[in-house]
Amino acid sequence: MKSVLVIGLGRFGKHIVEKLNELDHEVMAVDRDEQRVNDVLPLVTDAQIGDAANKSFLRTLGVDNYDVCFVAIGDDFESSLVVTSYLKELGAKKVIARASREVQRQFLLRTGADDVVYPEKQLAVWTAIRHTTDRVLDYIALDDEYGIYDLSVPEEWHGKTVGGLDIRKKYNLNLLAVRESGRSSMAVNSDTQLRQDQTILVLGKWKDIQKCFRI
Repeated sequence: MKSVLVIGLGRFGKHIVEKLNELDHEVMAVDRDEQRVNDVLPLVTDAQIGDAANKSFLRTLGVDNYDVCFVAIGDDFESSLVVTSYLKELGAKKVIARASREVQRQFLLRTGADDVVYPEKQLAVWTAIRHTTDRVLDYIALDDEYGIYDLSVPEEWHGKTVGGLDIRKKYNLNLLAVRESGRSSMAVNSDTQLRQDQTILVLGKWKDIQKCFRI
């Protein structure tokens, strides 16, 4: 269980809070908007209404006591920069900030953010890949090149073994798991036989996925 501070309770911040609650972490939520704070009260350990860009207010939260601090402010980049800077100055162990453009990412990193996320960009990439091919059922980006893809088993692979297909040697792809009826099995070896009613989790570059699965 982690102790987490979430600053900014717009759509992105609220989704973070919901997931943290689902994972049974202790969450302190902060926003200037009283209604936003009230909306997440059932999901958090504690909540405060206040301006996190005010250093005196931020100090009262004891930010150095949290394992992770999320700066989820989406509509005021100046405040996001100020909050990120203050968090590090006050001893925050790990600060994850939100950005919408590369230039914002650079400024946030210089200000002290340990990592920066692009929720809109990441969702846009996922949407573009997911909905332009019937083969890809889900997708998780690992970095600018690599991702994990949930793919339907091609018709011509039905009844063949993982070893016989040898996609690692041919396409530099790693088959991580086989999914069936919503359950994943990581016990994949060269003798694992694939069926059309299954899906597979594959790690690799998008260009290699395209070649292998003829997307």
